Amino acid sequence: MPLFPSPRDLPGCTLLAFPREIDLLNAEFLFLGTMDVVDARRGRLRRLVLDLTGTDFMDSQGVRVISDVRGRLPRSSELRVAARPDGAAVRVLELTGLRRDVPVYDCLAEAVAA
Repeated sequence: MPLFPSPRDLPGCTLLAFPREIDLLNAEFLFLGTMDVVDARRGRLRRLVLDLTGTDFMDSQGVRVISDVRGRLPRSSELRVAARPDGAAVRVLELTGLRRDVPVYDCLAEAVAA
């Protein structure tokens, strides 16, 4: 299994770049790694941005990861997703309805902005 992406701490948020593919093989790894980042920043995590702009393939397991992270975030934290408007991740988030519950931005800069 590849190393979990290093989180980037930016003013007001933590950014995690997700891999090119999110599926059954890496979903649990991504969820656990993301929760390790959240737990390490507990009490000071205001916004978590998941960067899916480089994700070319995502199935329902990716939706599950995002939904489960959202459900486990502290109430004081906000989850945002950045994904290419023409990408697979956006299509899957729209088809499953998760986009209604999690803000999805077409541009990474907008997702990390305060």
